[in-house]
Amino acid sequence: MQQHTSSPCPCGQRHAAGQQGCSRPRPELGKITSFHIQCATASDPLPEKEESIGADYSWQIGGMDCPGCARKIENAVGQLQGVTQARVLFATEKLVVSADKDVQQQVEQAVARAGFTLRSATQPAAKSAGFWRENGMLLLLGGLLLASWLLQTIDPQAGKVAFIVTTLTGCWPVARTALRLMRSGTPFAIETLMTVAALGALFIGATAEAAMVLLLFMLGERLEAFAAGRARRGVTALMALKPEQALRIRNEVRETVAVSALRPGDLIEVAAGGRLPADASLVTSFASFDESALTGESMPVERQAGEAVAAGSLSVDSLVRLKVTSKPGQSAIDRILHLIEEADANRAPVERFLDRFSRIYTPLVMAVALLVATVPPLFFAGDWPSWIYKGLTLLLIGCPCALVISTPAAITSGLAAAARHGVLIKGGAALESLNGVRTLAFDKTGTLTEGKPRIESIQTFTALSEAELLAKAAAVEQGSSHPLARAIVRLAEQRQLVIPAATAQRAVAGSGIEATVSGHKLLICAPAGLRLTAEQLKIVAELESAGNTVVIIVQDAMPIGLIALRDTLRADAVAALSELHALNIETVMLTGDNPRAAAAIANELAISYRAGLLPADKVAAIHELNQRRAVAMVGDGINDAPAMKAATVGIAMGGGSDVALETADAALTHNRLAGLATMIRLARATHANIRQNIALALGLKGVFLVTTLLGITGLWLAVLADSGATALVTANALRLLSKR
Repeated sequence: MQQHTSSPCPCGQRHAAGQQGCSRPRPELGKITSFHIQCATASDPLPEKEESIGADYSWQIGGMDCPGCARKIENAVGQLQGVTQARVLFATEKLVVSADKDVQQQVEQAVARAGFTLRSATQPAAKSAGFWRENGMLLLLGGLLLASWLLQTIDPQAGKVAFIVTTLTGCWPVARTALRLMRSGTPFAIETLMTVAALGALFIGATAEAAMVLLLFMLGERLEAFAAGRARRGVTALMALKPEQALRIRNEVRETVAVSALRPGDLIEVAAGGRLPADASLVTSFASFDESALTGESMPVERQAGEAVAAGSLSVDSLVRLKVTSKPGQSAIDRILHLIEEADANRAPVERFLDRFSRIYTPLVMAVALLVATVPPLFFAGDWPSWIYKGLTLLLIGCPCALVISTPAAITSGLAAAARHGVLIKGGAALESLNGVRTLAFDKTGTLTEGKPRIESIQTFTALSEAELLAKAAAVEQGSSHPLARAIVRLAEQRQLVIPAATAQRAVAGSGIEATVSGHKLLICAPAGLRLTAEQLKIVAELESAGNTVVIIVQDAMPIGLIALRDTLRADAVAALSELHALNIETVMLTGDNPRAAAAIANELAISYRAGLLPADKVAAIHELNQRRAVAMVGDGINDAPAMKAATVGIAMGGGSDVALETADAALTHNRLAGLATMIRLARATHANIRQNIALALGLKGVFLVTTLLGITGLWLAVLADSGATALVTANALRLLSKR
């Protein structure tokens, strides 16, 4: 168990529990808090006195088989005094509780009463229960059922007794679970309905059918557990990528420490075949790393000294030294797991509706079943056994399990299949929205292009040399994370120029950056709006027409030179856009670059474009596009975050800024545009799968409801409308895992 002191949203405000997705500017960028989900609005601040007493607690959960288990735990914990919010993150098997007092002991007791186990996130995971422990009761019940049937063929009376023993044996663990759930706040669980149906069947003498009901129910439960395990397998593998210990070097002394003890700047050593415990930069002059677990690329990647290597990467063939760059809980793997946890919390609207619906539907069905069993015998001289039998059958038919599981089973499988292809989608709501997207808007730099521009030309308008002009520009741009700024500084360093000191650096929103260098006020900005001579304008036009981005260096309000930079298209950009067009998706590029450079890129990609846009202009463009049809915005930078938030769906490139990744509804973790078509196909396939599952669940129930009231089908066949339907929708959802 871990405790986290409650803190306000990154926007600086506190919000009511459960609100998500705050769009206010964040004062601190790049910080990821593993157990907090962003809030929805800036309204409803909590009282200031709660600042010091609010706390979050987290545990790892054992014993969950399906999303229904998560709801049972939330119900059990949510009713405890002092608990303000309880969330179960099914994909990572984590319980997060927000409370205004210490509730650790009460939570652990409540979860134990509900039939599940808790452990601290720092404790090692418990070993698997084993095949016989997990499936023993199912196999025992199946064996007893077979023996009872064989005995009945020899001696009907002895067979009937054997069926009673079989039913009571199978009913015992189900009834015990039902009682626990009743005490923990879930009175109308499937276990309750199954217990009532089985005991009721015994009461009217339908002993064989009572045993069959329990066998089919247990089989359905195991199928659900199998499906959940398959869907979680990718997350489990991801969590296993990061070793628990690291070899840290201090003053040439090696020491083995826990990964949580590593801090940025620590020097670590990783043996050949070992995995990186944290994000780090390479100190060794050269090494090869297998990054396939994170990127999907099967070929090892060669890295030079100073290059970044992500946590979970495997050193292929040599002992390497690296300098840690990520804080505990903020490595590449931690960030992906955090996004998966967000995905688990953001359920699809249809899933939320079915969950609410089931809470009313189940007690209503029990009431109707009671009326069917009692009204005809009491008021119309009906036969008690036959009408009780029909009431019990209706009880099983009306169980909402198949209907409730139809959506989360498909969504969990869809999200797992997407993650397997390097596409991380933050939950069912985002997956459902992606299905409706018909337009994709792209940022240019770092999205359609590599985001690593190179300098093509340096021209001076004064007596300054190229080297002097480049040094001045590098002085202004030092410390900036913008790709153009990094390119300028990188070239100055490669040429070993002396870069003067800069003071009073200040970003000029949407256009450039200014600073004071050697007593002169320097501004680096786009040509638009500057007073340039005809010759200078001609040079700028020629460079921009060739696809270059041109920045002007202005000293004391006088243009003194320009630098032309050109970015290269991503290798898969053309193919990715072709795939999207084949899926009937319109594409448009929204860029702050000049119209001529944007046109050159757009022509290569056969894409429409809008150029010269400030962040606010991109938001306006997205709003305009959204008026016609649902639009997704793909970007990678801080300046793309507002547009991504305004779009129906925001999609971030995996190598982008933390702000873009946190704002986005989905992310391409492998940084390849080809994942966009995969994302759309999976969203559409998942949507179709949900429709099929709901049709299966309701269709089977409808058929058996009619046949039961007409006396055509019996009790054990009615289980097919529940356990059978649950198995069918689960199997149908699993098909998504094999999507290519």
